[in-house]
Amino acid sequence: MNFRPRPKEEPEINLIPFIDVLLVVLIFLMLTTTYSKFTEMQLKLPVADAEVQRDYPKEVIVAVASDGRYMVNRQPVNGRSVEAMAAALTEAAKAGKETVIVISADATATHQSVITVMEAARRSGLSQITFATQSSARAGTR
Repeated sequence: MNFRPRPKEEPEINLIPFIDVLLVVLIFLMLTTTYSKFTEMQLKLPVADAEVQRDYPKEVIVAVASDGRYMVNRQPVNGRSVEAMAAALTEAAKAGKETVIVISADATATHQSVITVMEAARRSGLSQITFATQSSARAGTR
């Protein structure tokens, strides 16, 4: 029997796998992080160059005034709530789910007014929504 003490091996710390994992995590974080500053963003809304206006056979035109009033197919809507707008859209949408909602909003209308129309269309089961714009030629003459 061999009772001689064996020489003790010094344990080694291998840092290479640890560094590899850290580099993969660093690359993943760099690729998935967005670097945008919304507070410094200057917006200039575009003007569409629509030469020919599409004519939808089953359309409901919703006009949004700058003060938040609504008109559905040139008929004023009583109230400014989502429920009142949804009722007006349901009544005007005779073609059912195939009806296209055309939102014609004033340039100075609030964003919330347009979102109210979109929410009312969703509640009425109408999913096809488009926006009316003016051409850049007409916008420059005003």
